[in-house]
Amino acid sequence: MELQALEISFRLAIFTSLLLLPIGITLGRFIAWSHRPWVPVLQSLIFLPLVLPPTVLGYYFLVAFSGQAPLGSLWETLFNKSLNFSFEGLLIASIIANLPFSVQPIQHAFSGIDRDLRDAARTCGLNPWQAFFKIELPLIWPGVAGAFVLTFAHTLGEFGVVLMVGGNLSGETRTLSIAIYDQVQAFNLDAAGQMALVLLALAFVSLLLLQGLGQFRQRRKV
Repeated sequence: MELQALEISFRLAIFTSLLLLPIGITLGRFIAWSHRPWVPVLQSLIFLPLVLPPTVLGYYFLVAFSGQAPLGSLWETLFNKSLNFSFEGLLIASIIANLPFSVQPIQHAFSGIDRDLRDAARTCGLNPWQAFFKIELPLIWPGVAGAFVLTFAHTLGEFGVVLMVGGNLSGETRTLSIAIYDQVQAFNLDAAGQMALVLLALAFVSLLLLQGLGQFRQRRKV
């Protein structure tokens, strides 16, 4: 078992899931309640990573993170290192690639809030922030929790984008999924099987949590 690769996988999954929560809440709320004509365009951009091959997505990340691109050049100026083949670049790529898994459950949760309830909050004199924390957040928390679990599980097993953007640098970007690939390439199937079993168990537990959250949400509606 490559414990360092497992630690990097966990660190990437946790950071990605946590950083996506405020982004997912903001975008999910806006998409659920906005009637602006360009919202479908925004939704298409958000869900684009779901249909793009990881190689295509990874290629554009490599281009955007290079020293010739504005983002990559700014990063190199500020931190004197490249975003490509670094944990920071891998984290940014992971956030963008997993955006759909965070936005969709939260958007669905916001869509389930009755408009009359929002109007009543304004009538009671609550400002937008008070209404969010006292009314909206307690109602959408199963969706927020589901978004966290789904993002965590997907990031933990991500392979294509990780390999394209992060490469295979031990102690920096070598995740458990990359380690499994290396062991299979070396015909070390026993070691690969042990690591694959860990990811399988984590994925199964994540799906159980998602199912539990879904049942809890249904019971609240009854």
